[in-house]
Amino acid sequence: MLVNSYELMVILRPDLNEERVSQEVTKYQEFLTNNAAEEVSVKVWGKRRLAYQIRRFNDGIYVLFNFNGDGQQIALIERDMRLNDNVMRFLSIKLTPEKPEKEKKAKAVPVEA
Repeated sequence: MLVNSYELMVILRPDLNEERVSQEVTKYQEFLTNNAAEEVSVKVWGKRRLAYQIRRFNDGIYVLFNFNGDGQQIALIERDMRLNDNVMRFLSIKLTPEKPEKEKKAKAVPVEA
């Protein structure tokens, strides 16, 4: 089983109270854990100004999830977020591992003919 690192940014409605925000965060954290995600970490960034209005809101509560998994978790959690009225936007990204410094230098050297 191939394990990759993923980052999931979620924007929740700004009118949710702290208790409801923590319920949503716990729900998705447990969701990932129950679907074979490993090393799930969560950072609640709090309420931030949006670049443009979403659903007539100018602010949103940002939550960042980092986890390792095989990728099957992404489709499941995105489906759940689409159906959740408290989630305004989300974006999941597969993180690429950084290459060692030796490989970077080796590729930078031109080959002479």
